[in-house]
Amino acid sequence: MTDLTQTAWQEQLENDSQAVIVDVRTEAEIAEGKIPNALEMDIYQPQEFMDKLQALDKTKNYYVYCRSGGRSAQACALMNQLGIENAYNLMGGFTDWTGDVVIP
Repeated sequence: MTDLTQTAWQEQLENDSQAVIVDVRTEAEIAEGKIPNALEMDIYQPQEFMDKLQALDKTKNYYVYCRSGGRSAQACALMNQLGIENAYNLMGGFTDWTGDVVIP
């Protein structure tokens, strides 16, 4: 797992053809807005979350965020344990996000 600042996360994401954005927040949090094209995988729904993690393509690069960076760090660690080598945690999470946002 790699922790990236907002700037580094955005720059790396923009230049990565294998990038997949993952939002691990709850439905209620996502309803307030999310980063465009993010997969929704609520880490507070453990069985469903693990099922979705196991279905991911291990060759892709995953850019993971939550509200403030704690849950996404846990998600990245789990991804690493499952053999997903490239999981990048957004430090500060959605709270500090300054990029594009969509309301689902």
